[in-house]
Amino acid sequence: MSNPRVLCLGEILFDLLADQLGRQLSDVESWTPYPGGAPANVACALVKLGVPAGFVGCVGEDEPGDALVKLLRDVGVDITGVQRHQTAPTRQVYVVRSLSGDRTFAGFGEYDTGEFADTKLNAKELPSSLFEAADILVLGTLELAYPESAKAIYHALDLAEKYDMKIVLDVNWRPVFWHNPEVAPDIIRQIFKKVDFVKLAKEEAEWLFDTSDAGAINYRLDSVDGVLVTDGENGCAYCLNEQEGKLPAFSVPVVDTTGAGDSFLAGFIYQLLTHGNQGFKDKETTRDIIKYASAVGALTTLKPGAIASQPTPSEVEAFLASHQL
Repeated sequence: MSNPRVLCLGEILFDLLADQLGRQLSDVESWTPYPGGAPANVACALVKLGVPAGFVGCVGEDEPGDALVKLLRDVGVDITGVQRHQTAPTRQVYVVRSLSGDRTFAGFGEYDTGEFADTKLNAKELPSSLFEAADILVLGTLELAYPESAKAIYHALDLAEKYDMKIVLDVNWRPVFWHNPEVAPDIIRQIFKKVDFVKLAKEEAEWLFDTSDAGAINYRLDSVDGVLVTDGENGCAYCLNEQEGKLPAFSVPVVDTTGAGDSFLAGFIYQLLTHGNQGFKDKETTRDIIKYASAVGALTTLKPGAIASQPTPSEVEAFLASHQL
């Protein structure tokens, strides 16, 4: 297997999705486990698009941990950077769903958020050779909520800088992961100074910047190459180098939105590796890059689960040929 070109660092977990729509946590009768965790979703989506990718994170030495490592291996994700923790359990998240299928996080069952293996990611065990060989580091903010995994994030950022990697931050704000959610904005804002591309959901943009205008956020961040602001069925706003625009979402029969944003990001990274920053020199190419990412995201919503539904390049091309924006 070739060295991964993209490293995705953070959490891998099971989303326990409520089988009954429109019910609150206590009224749900049964749950279906779906593998997830934004960085793991991105790694899997990239491999399916033909980009060698590795996952860096920590899971427990338990059955869910075994199942997730096996899944990564089966998909073809490099697992050199996966750590196993002897006592901490692999994270499982309860997710309730509205009648329209939209999801809401509903906690972690019997465990405190800080007890899971992903919070124990050890900075000293990050394999620097992985970073040396890769082009792009993708990370979220959830691991910043815990002292040990936060150290690993900062160390990964240092390694990425040392080896001249591009850094892509997907904010992926989940207050339920933080003991003190009010400290999160300042911690997250510090990270912006170290990254090249920032992806935010519209509500995250408004929370951190009081605006969802990608150009205004790009201007305020100053040091980044680009900002993507996604808004589900309303599409995406972007500012990449000097190219600014909005693209509506593809109209598709949505089955499950889980992981659509992660697939969108994988599609964007695939295009970034194909074109480099040169791709943002002109308006049309930039729009095509976002359109490709949007198609990858849209295709992921057609089936349940974040990873099982991720498309191949030929599926994306066929979709783009038959769907106009």
